[in-house]
Amino acid sequence: MKTITIHGVSEEMEKLIRERAKKEDRSVNKVVKDLLGSALGLEEKVNDYRADFTDLFGIWSDEEAASFLDSLDDFEQIDEGDWR
Repeated sequence: MKTITIHGVSEEMEKLIRERAKKEDRSVNKVVKDLLGSALGLEEKVNDYRADFTDLFGIWSDEEAASFLDSLDDFEQIDEGDWR
């Protein structure tokens, strides 16, 4: 991989790059590479494979999830008679 040196970066630009790197907990190098890639239309495509399986598992609404969790309440009870 090639190395590029950029001269004449203003103090304000450097400050903003360093702040972004700190905020995102990333290196300055990675932030600059992402900014350049974005400006050139070369953003890395991140594959989200979850979308490939939505027909198999779907997504519950908050109401459906609450209903399911409520139906599990019986399993939280311990019947002492079962342990004698």
